[in-house]
Amino acid sequence: MTVLWTSDEIAAATGGIASEPFQVTGVTFDSREVQPGDLFVAMPGTVHDGHTFVDGAFAAGAAGAIVSQPVSGPHVLVPDTFAALQALGRASRERVQATVFGVTGSVGKTSTKEALYAALDRNRPGKVHRSVKSYNNHTGVPLSLARMPRDAEYAVLEMGMNNPGEIAALARQVRPNVVLITAIAPAHIENLGTEEAIADAKAEIFEGLEPKGIAILPNDTPHRDRLLKAARRRADRIITFGRGDADVHAVHAVNAEGGGSLISAALLERELTFTISQSGAHWVSNALAVLAAVEAVGGDVALAGLALADMGGLKGRGQRHRIRIEGGELLLIDESYNANPASMAATLGSLGAEKEVTRRIAVLGPMRELGPHSEALHAGLAPAVLSAHIDRLILIGDEMRPLDEALDGRVAVDRVASVEEATDRLRHLVHPGDAVLVKASNSVGLAKLVESIAKEPACST
Repeated sequence: MTVLWTSDEIAAATGGIASEPFQVTGVTFDSREVQPGDLFVAMPGTVHDGHTFVDGAFAAGAAGAIVSQPVSGPHVLVPDTFAALQALGRASRERVQATVFGVTGSVGKTSTKEALYAALDRNRPGKVHRSVKSYNNHTGVPLSLARMPRDAEYAVLEMGMNNPGEIAALARQVRPNVVLITAIAPAHIENLGTEEAIADAKAEIFEGLEPKGIAILPNDTPHRDRLLKAARRRADRIITFGRGDADVHAVHAVNAEGGGSLISAALLERELTFTISQSGAHWVSNALAVLAAVEAVGGDVALAGLALADMGGLKGRGQRHRIRIEGGELLLIDESYNANPASMAATLGSLGAEKEVTRRIAVLGPMRELGPHSEALHAGLAPAVLSAHIDRLILIGDEMRPLDEALDGRVAVDRVASVEEATDRLRHLVHPGDAVLVKASNSVGLAKLVESIAKEPACST
């Protein structure tokens, strides 16, 4: 394994004192994820102090630790381990020559980050770094930076927020060369109040943009001009993607055989026809954003198109399961990781576009962090449900009552109180040929339903 950090480098970056020489090949602050050769950062916590797990980290093969109190084993002693992680992230960003992409938005951040990573990795195999999972907050971003190999040529880092000012702080750490904003939607509106405030919070990403930086912005949002105005203060070049007069836009986008879309796109300097395996207009938009970013830095867009064609669905974000049941199979679409009004409407539209299915069933749980807008935004899903021709709905929890009332009997609805009850109801409801969409905010826990149905699909009826 390539050496990521030496103890001398860690001490120099953090201002700490090394107990002895050592070198590491990875970084983590989760003792459950420790791999041989890792650096374990003993982070303070509201429930557990990371120092409690140092011995376990060494037992799992950690080569060293960052700690704020002496421990047995190779370590760098610092006053504050969280500050040390941030410092290590800044040192990592300082030493690399990589082109760094910063990705944010209300919807599609992680999916677009993964797609951009795949497209860049097809261009420069093994030379692209990315943040894993949804490590996009005040701890995840410095961790992702600290993990960046010193010889990386590209890096794709995701940034999220719950409140104003958070993305600005992250962007100043990441210092992106290219900024990509996926979309603006009422996610976290409970804390920010309006979509305009959400757009402004996302636009904070420009505050970290490096000189001669590039901004990739969505054309199909009522907040486009607001984003453009913010981008012009920092960006040397601005590229829009989407429909209509966008710089990068779809000339044609049709449903592909077997799911997904066949897209002909007008790029900055050429046209490209390619396929994506994911369904829905939101994925067409994601793909256009990725191609705009790749072309903007001089990458091979044809290779990027091949990468998009090969990319499967992500767990919790559109992964498709073909599940054998008595008499045939059902299609289970796993969108359990998160939900807001825009992503709910988009994925319902994708379900509506599914061909050769017997019935369309949606298992929907509440969208969280909507504050006083919650009832209206849940009720506002009714047009998307109706236009998708959903045959049956399973709605979880009292927060979904406004949607049931807005539908006013036009769709068959089962109201249940829990994920467990929804799982049992679905298991007795499905027939061969059904397509089932599962979506809610992550805190609802619908991933358990997906896992259960995939393992033990259905009862005979």
